[in-house]
Amino acid sequence: MTNWKEIDQRAKQWVKEAGEIIRNSFDSSLSIQYKSNPNDLVTNMDKEIEQYLIGKIQQSYPDHRILGEEGYGDEVTSLEGVVWIIDPIDGTMNFVHQQRNFAISVGIYGDGIGYIGLIYDVVHNELYHAFKGEGAFMNDLPLPKLDKVNIEEAVIGISPIWVTENKRIDHNLISPIVQKVRGTRSYGSAALECAYVASGRLDAYLTMRLAPWDFAAGLVLISEVGGTASTLDGNELNLVSKNTFFVGEKSLHNHLLTEYLKK
Repeated sequence: MTNWKEIDQRAKQWVKEAGEIIRNSFDSSLSIQYKSNPNDLVTNMDKEIEQYLIGKIQQSYPDHRILGEEGYGDEVTSLEGVVWIIDPIDGTMNFVHQQRNFAISVGIYGDGIGYIGLIYDVVHNELYHAFKGEGAFMNDLPLPKLDKVNIEEAVIGISPIWVTENKRIDHNLISPIVQKVRGTRSYGSAALECAYVASGRLDAYLTMRLAPWDFAAGLVLISEVGGTASTLDGNELNLVSKNTFFVGEKSLHNHLLTEYLKK
């Protein structure tokens, strides 16, 4: 029998401890490496935080599996059993350039069901957290269910690259959305943008390619406040592979999907 409450308490403690390690690193020099391209950065701190979290998980729960961005976890191809999906620093470019607008993201799933979602904005000490069936919170503040929003009053998260010519989507599908909504924002951290949708700071967020560690925690938060998440063509998200990603308040999600994205 899985003790999810105990897992939740320990995960929160470990995430807070990891955040303290990051804050203490701000005066230290970083070792920065490129992954797939010069804009895809990884630092020694990304690796250190992932190894720190994995060490804690493996010590307490050796039978749990871990899917981590930096590759120190397990080779996860299914969500059987308990799986931790972690991103030690989501928004590494922001971390390197700004020392803000990044987060630790931890989603914990049992047989494919999201039970725990933690997104920790380290700099602002804001922990967005959700436990299945018990709502979502920012620190001790309960997050209300999302209110219906019309497109003309919506603020959405989207990168400017998707409204210019690109290899992933016809920008002519996206441009009319940007022209219709009240405003757009791009924070450079998918985890934070999911947290902002869950807390009402954004009404929707969409992007053309995300890995599971970018959104696994966010899905739990979004579910607890009554939001909707899917791929850009309305299909179910795959938590062990990369996807297009679209999350938002339910009515706005449906409107954008049917009136704009499925044309």
